[in-house]
Amino acid sequence: MSLEDAIQQAGNPVNLLWDSQTPPSVVPRLAPEFSNWRDEQLAWRRTAVIYDQSHHMVDLNLKGPDALRLIKALAINSMENFPVDKAKQFVAVNYQGYIIGDNILFHLDEDEYRAVGIPPSINWMQYHAETGDYDVEVRRDETSLHRQGPPELYRYQLQGPGAMEVLRDASGQEPPKLKFFHMTTVTIASKPVRVLRHGMAGEPGVEIWGPWEDREAVHGAILEAGKAHDLVQVGARAYHTNALESGWLPRPLPAIYTDERMADYRRWLTDNAYETVSPLGGSFYSENIEDYYFTPHELDYGRIISFDHDFIGRQALENMPSEGGRQKVTLVWNGDDVGKAYASMFQPGTGAKFINLPMALYDTFHFDRVEVDGKLVGLSTWTGYSSNEKAMLSLAVVDEAFAEPGTEVVVKWGEDVPSKKLQVEDHVQVEIRATVQPAPLTEFARTAYRQ
Repeated sequence: MSLEDAIQQAGNPVNLLWDSQTPPSVVPRLAPEFSNWRDEQLAWRRTAVIYDQSHHMVDLNLKGPDALRLIKALAINSMENFPVDKAKQFVAVNYQGYIIGDNILFHLDEDEYRAVGIPPSINWMQYHAETGDYDVEVRRDETSLHRQGPPELYRYQLQGPGAMEVLRDASGQEPPKLKFFHMTTVTIASKPVRVLRHGMAGEPGVEIWGPWEDREAVHGAILEAGKAHDLVQVGARAYHTNALESGWLPRPLPAIYTDERMADYRRWLTDNAYETVSPLGGSFYSENIEDYYFTPHELDYGRIISFDHDFIGRQALENMPSEGGRQKVTLVWNGDDVGKAYASMFQPGTGAKFINLPMALYDTFHFDRVEVDGKLVGLSTWTGYSSNEKAMLSLAVVDEAFAEPGTEVVVKWGEDVPSKKLQVEDHVQVEIRATVQPAPLTEFARTAYRQ
């Protein structure tokens, strides 16, 4: 059975996802907390942290003379100036120009690339590699939620003001002076380690990886070096909240559920694929799944669109207005309103939908109504608490007229159309005031990341 079959059985894509019995996506096989999630969040601004990314992402290795031709056929951004030891963000859209997903693409060797991310964009790449006329070898390493045995690679991130000092002490040499998203190789604990200059949560840092069998030696050396720099390990609970501060929307709903040109792809995806079973929820409800789609411009990817190559969705993007639509923003939720909603579970009667901390999402694809004077002006998505900002935050897209920092809006929290999701209890919908702020929220992320 395929995704297409599942849609037909459910009647439409919204029915399929709205009542999905699958729990929201989580980081598997990682301790929820190493100390406590509050201190773990604070550490990526104050000292240094290490994230373990070995388990929750899919790796797709593409090798062969047509690997780059395949990538160019799908990417909205330019793949020129892409030498070995450089990485790029890969962003894909459907034939109508709506976002399917993104990943980080590493150029490892001549004719060899590795895409790392959550399944939607990875699946799209693999489908075309297997069904298209491409001379390319594909090797896939699943997430630890679905894989039998260990990952092929360990993958860690060092972030924060002291990250480069930790790398220096762990490797025994001055950190390489790399441009953003450039790579090199260093030695840690006598093991060769690939290094990518990176950043998350608005702080500089590096991503490092190597063979799984080297992980204990490398990880141990980093922790030992980190003692002098107050290095903190970040657990699964705090991990996903870093996107709230860096302004990257991790889980847009992939725009694959409509358009007959996508039907073969939907038949290629199985009935247990991420796109088939992931739950959809929030206070925004529409029977038309396309109302949940995003354009590249809405997610701030319009600036990277390049028409120097032909790709799926190019014609649609050429005809799509780049201005005058919705813009990505950060919403800072009113603390009194959040506190009132949270306190309702200690009072008689049916209360507000439970606000889990630090990530509040009770689904994988989340959409809350953003209103002004009762009128829908946007959609709020990724939602959680930041100890650094002492506030509930969410990433949203709002109409351009309401995107100015300081604008007051209202977020509807809780479902108005009841669902059968296991994680949704009986509750009442509440209104929470919020203030529009830039996305990313931190100045470093707004400047360095955009370059």
